[in-house]
Amino acid sequence: MIAEVVINRTARRLNRTFDYKIPKDLEELIVIGSTVLVPFGKASHLVDGYVIGIKENTTYEVKEIAKIEHNLTEKQIELATWMSKRYFCNVSDCIKQMLAPGTKNKSTDRGVQDKTIHAVYLKKDIEAIELDIETGKIKSEKQKRILLFLKNNEGTTVSEIEMLTGGTRAIVKTLEKNGYVEIVEKKVERNPLANKQIPKTTNLKLTDEQENAFKAISTSMDKNEYKEFLVYGVTGSGKTEIYLQLIGEALKNNKTAIVLVPEISLTPQMIDRFIARFHKEEIAVLHSKLSIGERFDEWNRIKENKAKIVIGARSAIFAPMQNVGIIIIDEEHDSSYKSEAVPKYDAKEIANKIAQESNCPLVLGSATPDINTYYHSLKGKIELLELTKRANHSNLPEVEIVDLKMELANGNRSMLSVKLHDAIEQNLKEKRQTILFLNRRGFSTFIMCRECGYTVKCKNCNISMTYHKTENKLKCHYCGYEEPVVTICPECHSTKIRYFGTGTQKLEQEINKIFPDAKTIRMDIDTVTKKNSHEEILNKFRDENIDILIGTQMVVKGHHFPNVTLVGVIAADSSLNIDDYRANERTFQILTQVAGRAGREKLPGKVIIQTYNPENFSIVCAKEQNYHMFFDTEIALRKQLKYPPFCDIILIGFNSLLEKEIIEVSEKVYSYLKKNLDNEEFQVLKPMPSPIDKIQNRFRWRIIIKGNMTNKANEILNDCLKKIFESNYKNTRVSIDVNPNSMI
Repeated sequence: MIAEVVINRTARRLNRTFDYKIPKDLEELIVIGSTVLVPFGKASHLVDGYVIGIKENTTYEVKEIAKIEHNLTEKQIELATWMSKRYFCNVSDCIKQMLAPGTKNKSTDRGVQDKTIHAVYLKKDIEAIELDIETGKIKSEKQKRILLFLKNNEGTTVSEIEMLTGGTRAIVKTLEKNGYVEIVEKKVERNPLANKQIPKTTNLKLTDEQENAFKAISTSMDKNEYKEFLVYGVTGSGKTEIYLQLIGEALKNNKTAIVLVPEISLTPQMIDRFIARFHKEEIAVLHSKLSIGERFDEWNRIKENKAKIVIGARSAIFAPMQNVGIIIIDEEHDSSYKSEAVPKYDAKEIANKIAQESNCPLVLGSATPDINTYYHSLKGKIELLELTKRANHSNLPEVEIVDLKMELANGNRSMLSVKLHDAIEQNLKEKRQTILFLNRRGFSTFIMCRECGYTVKCKNCNISMTYHKTENKLKCHYCGYEEPVVTICPECHSTKIRYFGTGTQKLEQEINKIFPDAKTIRMDIDTVTKKNSHEEILNKFRDENIDILIGTQMVVKGHHFPNVTLVGVIAADSSLNIDDYRANERTFQILTQVAGRAGREKLPGKVIIQTYNPENFSIVCAKEQNYHMFFDTEIALRKQLKYPPFCDIILIGFNSLLEKEIIEVSEKVYSYLKKNLDNEEFQVLKPMPSPIDKIQNRFRWRIIIKGNMTNKANEILNDCLKKIFESNYKNTRVSIDVNPNSMI
């Protein structure tokens, strides 16, 4: 028997199968989906490979498979093969997404798969032991103490016995040698939910709109029918309650559920809601802030069918769930569902494929649906379910726009407009909480010499460094490079170095200066580096009634804080001024989402949006909380300019250590595409340097293609990549991304 094996290597030229003989003793064990160790090329050690096909014979002289490690399913291999073509990457890159955490890299494998302890148990009956103590057969006081301790504490570890009895490891070993105890190696499950104690809740009475949505989706579940639904509901309309009750139905029918959330910061709050409704043992959680060991154990609980509900970020869609009854993607508009690393997959597309194969509904939920999703719902491809009212009958917040140009004209150079300052002051008096949103971390966004105009840029990237005051360092947010703060201009030697722009650190400092008695807390990437820090900050804000939460986009989505009655948006324009056709959409979404954090209970909410562009339609629509008005304007623009959903944007990215080589490669690709793809259906734009033309000392160019991605176009692009990788360009990397998150 011959196995067709894909080698676990990133080199594009190795994205093909190699034939290996299956040894007789492994014939019963090796199946499509097996991870194997094989000799490869001139390598002195065995390398990982994945079996994606099995056949009777080969025309080649082949080596034998050395060892089998673990198995995936045929369905997973089929999905990986489909992903490889769809996202223009190696099959092995896709298979790695489906392996248990900690098994993808040999360097992290040790100690991850099994955490074991040495537990001590009595080997003799306690009556016999007590008799030996009475008759003086056991003379040592420490031995007696350990044995009597184990009478009520079997399974205790050796280290715990040392700590609690004063005995030693050597004494325990002596007792083992004399046949009184046995030391057993025991596997420990690392459960991230073990210490969570949440009061139980029952199903809430659904509103008429919620009931209609629930019935439509549960009907598809009962029929074991694939169908895609969009639950479009205003902030606070009770989408999560619908999810909970649908999952309850799935469990009743012995089915499982996958729930994706966009931000790790949302996961703890979502998990709390689920633990309150379902058994903790039925829930598995997967996200990058867990240790690799915790993720490994959660993955295995899912694989062993112990966990019936999986909650996690994007990669949780690959969890080895069986008998899936429903897939839910919360905040479906969020860009984090699209991977920016290889493989550049879209979790929504993967979820759609799995839902079709599982004959179950896929539910997309959002208060600000992705333009493409909503467009397809109007065209009937997705069933639209609307929730127009808040579930607890609270009103949407009052939203006010402040023109920062007028503030400057009136002499106010503070980060806070007069209206926002007064509103915070009033909120503090009334003991209400405030959220201030600014989507830039750090203290100042760039540093410039006032004498000659020199701007401090990263030595690896063609991008301004950001000043972080708490560490007194300049940081590049693209490659992570750091350097001490510049005090003298390296160009003209002037000391007139000034800080421009504003980040969350500077905002926090200013708030503490203006409101010295207010308790503040900050939430951005710099404050959530430690494990569980997301949850700790959010719990602290809620439970300790901290006055003001300052944060980036982490604070805007999905959170429910009953005492928050004021939300301030410091600079609404930051997401407008980006080189991306979705700038208006992202601005509208983020402003609507952040506004939705205010007044979620009986207390009225207020939102103040500060901007230099008060007439911009995305800001005006966010003020009105009017998605339909925004959609109608934006879809007309997109149709006129031929942007998604009326076509796909295909970005071919090049990066290289050599500028001459990157220009040559990009011109070669452009010529190939002009010849094979450029027609009335596709528009291939000339290669140009990317907006950020250098990151990590690598030059960056791009080609943009507009057109509807078809199977034929996919084949042409894959063939183009193959030809480039067969050429001898060692310094240049090429990637293809369909409808990328970032156009820079």
